[in-house]
Amino acid sequence: MATDSATHQFPLPAILEYPSSTPPELITQGAEGRLYKSTYLLPSIPCALKYRPPKPWRHPVLDARLTRHRILSEARNLAKCRREGVPVPNVYAVDESAGWLMMEWIAGDPVRVAINEWLQRRRDDERAQGRTGDAVVEGKGEADADLVALLRRIGAAVGRMHKVGIVHGDLTTSNMMLKPWERGKEPANGHNVESDGLLEGEIVIIDFGLASQSTSEEDRAVDLYVLERAFASTHPRAEKLFTAILEDAYREAFKQAPVVLKKLEDVRMRGRKRSMLG
Repeated sequence: MATDSATHQFPLPAILEYPSSTPPELITQGAEGRLYKSTYLLPSIPCALKYRPPKPWRHPVLDARLTRHRILSEARNLAKCRREGVPVPNVYAVDESAGWLMMEWIAGDPVRVAINEWLQRRRDDERAQGRTGDAVVEGKGEADADLVALLRRIGAAVGRMHKVGIVHGDLTTSNMMLKPWERGKEPANGHNVESDGLLEGEIVIIDFGLASQSTSEEDRAVDLYVLERAFASTHPRAEKLFTAILEDAYREAFKQAPVVLKKLEDVRMRGRKRSMLG
């Protein structure tokens, strides 16, 4: 992938042009920013650099102020999560004036990719046995043990994040990574030792660009609702199983969960009304 400044609408951040840096690779590009893969200090330490380039349609002073606020907010939320043991990328460096945040590169696949591949394998197996391959995943029996274990880890990770007073704002299975286990650190509950490895790994929550510090039950419930709806649209065959296991694991990780889950029912009801009204 070409990475010199001429191929970009805006120049690269200066830090990515230092001779000691590995040539950056543009991973994703959105309306608000870009994500690059490069290295930190040594070629052997990969990193992710999130860059918010100037927005020409905004007043320069307002744009600079918004960029500084958003970069610092994301860095602070990540640092707080990290201190409290929530599985998120480590922050390496920040330059809010230049509009970038450098973080640990999380190896592995997005949870969305792993679940979809698992569901496809299950569909193929069912069709090989003469069935339609469209059966709802109920989480019963050894065949579903890997997915059940993964969903428990998702619920626990979200519960720990809410426990420390952070709401993510954009919880989806695309914003969670499956980081390969460190040797000897596999959990006893939420890890299937008999698995083929497809759904194995630590859940790491990423992309805190919309995150905020909040202890509001409403905010936490909306966070869960966003995750529920995103899961249902991306992995509809496992929707009912996800909801049941998410709530169970969330309760175990977060003692205020019953209040949040009660509020979640209200949020769901409002969501249904909006759907009915179009």
